[in-house]
Amino acid sequence: MEYKASVNKLTQPLVKLLIDNRDKLRIDVKTLENGCTIIDAGIKAPGGLEAGRIIAEICLGGMGTVTLSHSSYTNNWPLSVNVHTGNPVLACLGSQYAGWSLSHEKYYALGSGPARAMATKLKEGRQEPVEELYKELGYQDEANSTVLVIENDAIPPLAIVEKVAAACKVDPSKLTIIVTPTSSLAGGMQVVARVLEVAMHKAHALHFPLENIVDGSGSAPVCPPHPNFVKAMGRTNDAILFAGQVHLFVKGSDEAAEELARELPSSTSKDYGKPFAEIFKQYEYDFFKIDSMLFSPASVIVTAVESGKSFRAGQLDNALLDQSFGA
Repeated sequence: MEYKASVNKLTQPLVKLLIDNRDKLRIDVKTLENGCTIIDAGIKAPGGLEAGRIIAEICLGGMGTVTLSHSSYTNNWPLSVNVHTGNPVLACLGSQYAGWSLSHEKYYALGSGPARAMATKLKEGRQEPVEELYKELGYQDEANSTVLVIENDAIPPLAIVEKVAAACKVDPSKLTIIVTPTSSLAGGMQVVARVLEVAMHKAHALHFPLENIVDGSGSAPVCPPHPNFVKAMGRTNDAILFAGQVHLFVKGSDEAAEELARELPSSTSKDYGKPFAEIFKQYEYDFFKIDSMLFSPASVIVTAVESGKSFRAGQLDNALLDQSFGA
C-alpha cells in the first residue's frame, strides 16, 4: 500500500499561521506586482527563533514537528532544536532538502520546501521533475498553491519568482516565497533544523535503501548568529557536525543497520576536525571541494525495528563546538 501525502497541501495551514501572526513573529509580508507573496524573515524584519521554527516545519512539508527545548547534552549551549517525522524520506528529501538551484544574473540561491515536489521542466517533449531525486523517490505533488523557502539576504528578482511559478504550474498569486538569511535568528534556526535531513541525505549517498527508513528524529544546539555570512553558515553546519544527534528506525538486517550507523557520523569524513568556516576557507570557498561525507550529525543511533537491536556510533565534540560558537 502506498501513502502519497501532499506536502504542499499539508503546509498551507502553516503558511497561513506565519502570515496571520506576522506582527507577533516580527516578519514582513508583501505582495509583488505579479501577485506572489514574499515573507521576509530576517532581511529587514527582525524575525526570530519562533518564526524559524515554523519555517522549519514548512520546509518539512508539514510532515514533521520542530520544537525548542533546553538540554544538558552540550556543555555551554543548552538551547536545542528537536525534529521528528514519521515519514523521513518524504519530509526530509522530498521537501526539506535544499535541492533546487535558482539563479538570475548575480542572484543565486537554493530553494527548499514543498514547491520542489511540484517543479517540472520540459525535457524531450515531456514534463520531468526539475530534480532527478524525485524520479528515485517516485513522488510528484500537485496542489493549487505552493511555498518555497530561500536562504538569502535579498528578495529574489521577479525573473526567479516567475520561473518558480511556471515550473510549479501555478499562477504567481498562488506562490509564497519565504526568505531567511543565514545570519538571522530565523535563518540559523531553520538550517540547524536540518539535522535529520543531513542524515537522510548521507544515508542516500551511502546507497542505503530509502524505503527501509521508517521513522526518524534528531536534535542539535541552536547556534548564536553571526553577521558575517561565512561564519554564520559555519556555525549552522557545526551545530550539526559537532553536536547533532539522530535516531533512525530502519527495516532490514542487523548488519545493514550496524553498517549504516558506523558510516553515518561526521567524524568518518577526511575533512572532519576543525570548524566549517576554516574548512571552507581552506578549499578557497568552493563548497564542492569539501568531502560530501562531512555533512552529517555527530552522533547516531540506528535501530533495526525487526530485531529490536540498536547500533550507536560517533560522539559529540564540545571543544570544537565552543571553538565554532565563540564560547
